[in-house]
Amino acid sequence: MFTGIIEEIGIVKEVRRSGDNSFIRINAERILSDVQLGDSIAVNGTCLTVTRLDGNIFQADVMNETLNRSSLGSLKQGSIVNLERAMVANGRFGGHIVSGHIDGTGTIINVKNDGIAVWYTISACADIMKYIVEKGSVAIDGVSLTVAKVTESYFSVSVIPHTAENTILSSKKAGDIVNLENDIVGKYVEKFIKNDFSCTQKSSIDMNFLAENGF
Repeated sequence: MFTGIIEEIGIVKEVRRSGDNSFIRINAERILSDVQLGDSIAVNGTCLTVTRLDGNIFQADVMNETLNRSSLGSLKQGSIVNLERAMVANGRFGGHIVSGHIDGTGTIINVKNDGIAVWYTISACADIMKYIVEKGSVAIDGVSLTVAKVTESYFSVSVIPHTAENTILSSKKAGDIVNLENDIVGKYVEKFIKNDFSCTQKSSIDMNFLAENGF
């Protein structure tokens, strides 16, 4: 589990694609201070498992499912990526619950300065947009952000200078593809409401129950 608070920007040293055996090697410094084999690191919001450590370089295998769902397949040597270690139980929860399981990708359609902030407007498919709510949370390339505006086909976030400068968002422009992860809570709520599971006991959770309990 992650929080969407990026710890470091890494540099891709190698991407190997060979049938079902694909991996990525990334140069990092800060996050590798306590990383061990088998640990999880979010790369542009995608949860990957460390399979090899060589000094300041870690390697992670990448499955076809991950390549198909995310933008990792477009990375190449020299690409910069957002990095975050899995959260620790005694740490501050500065962002929101981020699983590192990418729901899909979006396309940046506009980048606009607004005083000290920068607005990013991103289009996405209906399967992703249905979980995007104003003032809700979304992870963009692993960065925890608050949705400021939303329509049926796109949404906008406003990014403060610190976030832009310490993530790869500052390098993004219109036309770029980004990884998106919806708020996991919304997906579970939808599942419970639909009762879409094999169970003989009918759930008592419905829209009236949620309204009565402040949702």
